[in-house]
Amino acid sequence: MNYLIIDGAQGEGGGQVLRTALTLSMLTKQAIEVVNIRAKRKKPGLLRQHLTCVLAAQQICDAETAGVELGSNHIRFAPKQIKAGDYHFAIGTAGSTTLVCQTVLLALATAKQPSTITFEGGTHNGMSPSLCFFEHCYLPALAKMGVYCELTVAKYGFYPAGGGKWQLTIYPCETLKPFTHFAQPTKDAKKAIKVLVNKLPGHVAKREISTVKQYLDWAGAETTITRVESIGAGNSLQLQITSDTHNSIFEVIGQHGIAAQKVALKAVKQVTQFTQSAAAVEEYLADQLLLPLALAGKGEFKTSEPSLHSLTNAEVIKTLFHVEITFTQLDDNLWQVSLTDT
Repeated sequence: MNYLIIDGAQGEGGGQVLRTALTLSMLTKQAIEVVNIRAKRKKPGLLRQHLTCVLAAQQICDAETAGVELGSNHIRFAPKQIKAGDYHFAIGTAGSTTLVCQTVLLALATAKQPSTITFEGGTHNGMSPSLCFFEHCYLPALAKMGVYCELTVAKYGFYPAGGGKWQLTIYPCETLKPFTHFAQPTKDAKKAIKVLVNKLPGHVAKREISTVKQYLDWAGAETTITRVESIGAGNSLQLQITSDTHNSIFEVIGQHGIAAQKVALKAVKQVTQFTQSAAAVEEYLADQLLLPLALAGKGEFKTSEPSLHSLTNAEVIKTLFHVEITFTQLDDNLWQVSLTDT
């Protein structure tokens, strides 16, 4: 069998190389051999979350694999036909369930029937897209391109306890639609302050909200405090701006020993940097848009300086898929990202 070699040490050298390679391998039916997996991380090789990504991908397409075990830095993955179905993927730690989901979501969207997946593990860990970002920012962006999903949450899983449980139904999408108009939010765009808390005093959320309103001109913002079910204590502060085309979410996960005011000020800084630029898409959504827009064959948006994560993701996509991705600097911290079919 002809395996395409993917070097996991390229660019940022993290888990995104593996996840993107798995998704495109399933969609193109190209067998891959991923070497030097997560070579630039303190603990290289497959950790529990990355192992779950490979096993999930293997299950939905009956892939032939080799080297798939904890700590492995080298795997082979030869996909077969993608199968719709009911799946259950449990990480067993506070590792990110959203990253596991992103590995298989676009592949399952090409199946002829809906699929339902139950995930167990972490939902909010501060190192990856949270479930709130996934639900209120990423999934609505996918819907603009024709990929429709329904998400329900049974329990949240804050780091380090994990223990989250949620379910996603993915509906068939014959062809992703190109999307080129991501509008920059206007000054009077709808704004919201949302706080999730569990096993923490009520004043934590109130102090976060008051700090945000103190430093941003958000007196009229919708505010909600939600006490959620989770096995461990947790706190998530989300500042949301809604433009004509999409949602931008700026989220900070509270940590033990970090004051509520500091959590809020981190989120305020993210919003301020975004609103002072001419960007339409914030950094984290920009990272996530590359793959679906590449599959759609065309896409375009303005964002801040691309992260190494985005640049690495673009190189992996171009290795496995017929698309050109360009990053053009327009101003000090404004870039145009363009994707075109080749």
